[in-house]
Amino acid sequence: MDRRDTFLGREPRSHLASDFMRTFLLLTIVAGLSTGCSRAPASADAETVVVVHGLGRTAVSMALLVERLERANFRVVNFSYPSTSEPIEALVARLRETIAECCAEESDRIHFVTHSMGGILVRVYLAQHSRSHVGRVVMLSPPNQGSEIAQAFAESPILSGLLGPAGSQLGTDSAGIAHQLGPASFELGILTGSRSLNPIGSWLIPGADDGKVGVERARVEGADAFRVIPATHTFIMNRQDVADECIQFLREGRFSE
Repeated sequence: MDRRDTFLGREPRSHLASDFMRTFLLLTIVAGLSTGCSRAPASADAETVVVVHGLGRTAVSMALLVERLERANFRVVNFSYPSTSEPIEALVARLRETIAECCAEESDRIHFVTHSMGGILVRVYLAQHSRSHVGRVVMLSPPNQGSEIAQAFAESPILSGLLGPAGSQLGTDSAGIAHQLGPASFELGILTGSRSLNPIGSWLIPGADDGKVGVERARVEGADAFRVIPATHTFIMNRQDVADECIQFLREGRFSE
């Protein structure tokens, strides 16, 4: 068992402090390699994966997953963007610029792994640009049908500022970005969580949820694989089993049996 997965309640609480420090130190070490267009050396036959973090997070939040993808011989671009200060359209433009800068030589095959709102950015990007170079996409806890929490915050003059322009576009009503996107037309696997550390958020969400996104809200028509795991929204990307499933889908287009 990977001790860095203790956030998810896999070990007794007495181990949380030491494991948190271990994770913190690792994040600090890789932080300098986890923004913008940073890429670790990989073999000549390595395929490229663009990793996209979620709302209110940074590229450092994906550092453990990036490390595991690199160990699996993927060339990783950990995309960093100001998630709470610009609308989705501007963030997608940043993603397009990063891909053009980092991935020009890999125009034949580029994969994506996303967390939360990062999945929406990739869906918008793929809807706007040629899909001829796209490999496979794995989304972690994506609000593919909007978020009740984003909807509630967007309707509050006080709370809407916490979401920022992009987060305010993630509502569940007809104005939300999710309702403007069609079915997935690319190879897509979705992993979403069913554990919550957010009782207030879960109160707003009907059915099973991960504290931020309902299980049913993560679904999108056209997905090739969908799996619910006992993870929270905040830490789903840190789990070893999630990394294993991401690698499996990127390589074979399916999750493990």
